[in-house]
Amino acid sequence: MRVVSVIVLLAACVHACCASSWVPPTPVQRAALQARHAEIKAAPAAGGALAVAEEVRGGTASVAKTAKSPVMKRTESNLKYNLRIGMYFFLWYSLNVGYNYHNKKTLNMLAAPLTLSALQLVVGVVYVSLLWLLRLRAAPGLSMDNIKTLSPIGLCHAISHLSAVIGLGAGSVSFTHIVKAAEPFFTALFSAIFLKQYFPVPVYLSLVPVVAGVALASLKELNFSWTALCGAMGSNVAASSRAILAKRSMGRPKGTNMGAANLYGVLTILATAMLVPVAGVLEGPKFSAKWDAALLKGYSQDAITKHALLSGLYFYLYNEVAFLALDAVHPVVHAVGNTLKRVFIIASGVILFGNKITPLGMVGSSLAIVGVLIFSLVKEYYSRKKI
Repeated sequence: MRVVSVIVLLAACVHACCASSWVPPTPVQRAALQARHAEIKAAPAAGGALAVAEEVRGGTASVAKTAKSPVMKRTESNLKYNLRIGMYFFLWYSLNVGYNYHNKKTLNMLAAPLTLSALQLVVGVVYVSLLWLLRLRAAPGLSMDNIKTLSPIGLCHAISHLSAVIGLGAGSVSFTHIVKAAEPFFTALFSAIFLKQYFPVPVYLSLVPVVAGVALASLKELNFSWTALCGAMGSNVAASSRAILAKRSMGRPKGTNMGAANLYGVLTILATAMLVPVAGVLEGPKFSAKWDAALLKGYSQDAITKHALLSGLYFYLYNEVAFLALDAVHPVVHAVGNTLKRVFIIASGVILFGNKITPLGMVGSSLAIVGVLIFSLVKEYYSRKKI
């Protein structure tokens, strides 16, 4: 009963945030929106999961970004705005920690990362489908062409999530998130290779501490695992590819009612349709033996099920809130918030699971995280100079 109460409360908070974060654009806002799209086309890809929200949709994020310009003014009071942003970041951090906790607890009991990652996406599909069916949120309108446009992005979303779950299952939460800090490196690399978009030299130089920090943290990881390293790196590659595909698809229509929350819902549905069959084929025949092994270790069915379902709910909700946060704040604020979030998760891994980090490992972790922040700030600085 307590678990159900927590689920209802979290869902209500996120739904309230979604409901309060969107207003229909006025004609002036639409004009500003078109101008913002022109700016984005001229700028390098942002990278990462949240870049999909910036690049793919033609809705709330761009409206929120242009609200900073003289063309559009924020209609809500400063107090209301600050409270809303504070709620976004509080939920983003809290739900992220909750996901990592329940995800790791499940994997410690049941070594079935493919099944768990597929289940987590299914939970998200059930959640967002209920919102649409109950008319708590306007359902998106999609054509087959829209689905074809979004399917490659959904595939990258599935691969990124699966790889991250594999990495988190094989290594510590702290180590996996340190490695995942290297995602901007791959985004910058793929932008140059596939989009022929290049950053100024100082932006590339800011990636040096990121790579050096991840390398140092890997060398000094007490419980180093190649599976954990490859899983986290695979997640980085897939997430960066997702951002590149999103950038390439910018000029194509994406359907109606495709704001931040609905975009993530559609990508989750597409990723689920791709990942569930793979998990069934590769891990399905072994799942019964894995389940029995978990029970023989003394873990109860209720405990495994509870942590698995909660990990799915937390995963969906924290990503949805992260998309909303990107909508509502300046990129620099979001970059700082994203950096602090990673510090928060690494610290929670040390506290909740007793992950031990050597002094040099701590230096490497700090170097990587600070490097990501510097990269984000420098990239934003040069992007604004071009506009």
